Amino acid sequence: MRHRVLISRMIPPASLEIITRECEPELNEADVPLSKEELIARLQNKEGLLCLLTDQIDEEILAGASKLRVVANVAVGYDNIDAAAASRLGILVTNTPGVLTETVADLAWALLLAIGRRVVEGDRYVRSGQWKEWKLGLMLGSDIYGKTLGILGFGRIGQAVARRATGFGMRILYYSRSRIAPETEATLNARYVSKEVLLKEADFVSLHLPLTPETTRFIAAEELARMKPTAY
Repeated sequence: MRHRVLISRMIPPASLEIITRECEPELNEADVPLSKEELIARLQNKEGLLCLLTDQIDEEILAGASKLRVVANVAVGYDNIDAAAASRLGILVTNTPGVLTETVADLAWALLLAIGRRVVEGDRYVRSGQWKEWKLGLMLGSDIYGKTLGILGFGRIGQAVARRATGFGMRILYYSRSRIAPETEATLNARYVSKEVLLKEADFVSLHLPLTPETTRFIAAEELARMKPTAY
């Protein structure tokens, strides 16, 4: 007998094909978050749930699905799932760590380059019809090459961002809950410093922290005041 699985949102066709080969899926083709009531109703007689980070899977939903055995979360984290309740109910919770490490690092660098070189501002300026002629200082922005990059949180993604920075000749400072191995520091040309030193010296600051009670509001007025007036 094929296991019955609820897929809460649309997923890539290749992934759906794999699931269909092994299971009997019910897909939410509307691709909008299901309400709690809808999730409970659709999970009746389902052994598995494949959900996304937009789905809040609490104890009431888990307890209402008597046959549920697995919740597979398509996300690096799982803070949208009551993992403790799942454990009590004998339901396995899985996530997908690592699959977006390089992708997120790419996006972080796209944002860094965009703010440094004022890409979005320049695009709007041209499209609005304000641009008339070239001027030396117009939308000049800031160089990235040779500047200091401060990375708060130096796990997989933070280190992937640092690897890209080496091609720009950047000085890399990092702050994390724990210091990485010396050989990795040497490879990335990264130096472990306090949060205060990082904010004071960095030209660009990139955050790659997990959301925890300790990291909530990690950057506020006090931290911004420590940064250079020219820093991003």
